[in-house]
Amino acid sequence: MIESWTARIVRRAVRAGAGLAVAGTLHELLNLRRLRVPPAAPPPVRERVSVLVPARDEAHRIAPTVRSLLAQTGVPNLEVLVLDDGSTDGTAALVEHVAGADPRLRVLRGAPPPVGVLGKPHACAQLAAAATGRILVFVDADVVLAPRAVAAAVAVLRDGGFALLCPWPRQLADGPATRLVQPLLAWSWLVSLPLGVAERSRRPSLVAANGQFLLVDSGALAAAGGFGAVAGEVLDDLALARAVRRAGGRTGVADGSRIATCRMYDGWAELAAGYRKSLWRAFGGPGASAAVAALLALVYVVPALAALRGSRAGLLGYGAGVVGRVLAARRTGGRVWPDAAAHPVSVLTLLGLLASSWAGRRAGTLTWKGRAL
Repeated sequence: MIESWTARIVRRAVRAGAGLAVAGTLHELLNLRRLRVPPAAPPPVRERVSVLVPARDEAHRIAPTVRSLLAQTGVPNLEVLVLDDGSTDGTAALVEHVAGADPRLRVLRGAPPPVGVLGKPHACAQLAAAATGRILVFVDADVVLAPRAVAAAVAVLRDGGFALLCPWPRQLADGPATRLVQPLLAWSWLVSLPLGVAERSRRPSLVAANGQFLLVDSGALAAAGGFGAVAGEVLDDLALARAVRRAGGRTGVADGSRIATCRMYDGWAELAAGYRKSLWRAFGGPGASAAVAALLALVYVVPALAALRGSRAGLLGYGAGVVGRVLAARRTGGRVWPDAAAHPVSVLTLLGLLASSWAGRRAGTLTWKGRAL
């Protein structure tokens, strides 16, 4: 029987997707060997360090964060600044209660962002202006640090010669929605970003960043224009890393799963709102987003569908995607089974969120914490 034109196209697409999935997982193996790990017994930090926490309506979860910051060891010259960004839930009072009379912590009352400036970069800019440290450590209010986390992260920053470093926290995911989507954060850059090249390169395009736990040299931040240079960026962490690169600084990521945890979202409603607000900006314009979506579907969805119909190439591609998720989960402290087996569903969920984010962007309906984006 002569194979139809459509069948040939589908077969070639399955083989191409499977080949790319295998290549991505092999590349991930190389990255895992190169990924920096903060030391378990870091040396004391001799520089002054400012830990900076932007907080808006975080009373329900900021207490463990504050306690973990005040429990840091190996950082004798430490200050902790928490900026209350117009909270209405008593965040500032709770932080002051948790800190007690600890002189290392101050609560700042933030000014509202001007028109055209987004809330988080404006809050971070105010924190950086008030900080007195040579090293600035930005920590989100949903992150909890191990006692030596700051000292260990500073060791990687300085030993690696970085101007900016993001130790990637272990992502805590309990419900079905968060277990489907959150593991894709670390997996995505482990599969796609050439870490060895990225650490040496000054190209803004070769960056990964995570504002949940971010260290930056204060001089490098100033040279990059500070957070004022990224005031309108919804993905301010990536934009800041690119600005630091353009100013001549090196940026990097590290495995922070043993020194930091983050419970970013609880449930589908929070997760969908969080991803919708910023996912449209992750890949550039709508054309680039469509291209990335098509590539993800080709590599991680098409082979899985073909595997259901008995395709050996499809089974190979599906298996490669699952192995990639297993490797990322084991390294970053995530859940392995059965979550990794649902990798195609995770990718499809992400693509749905991407489409929804662009729809919200086009309609002008995106908001975050009561502020328009």
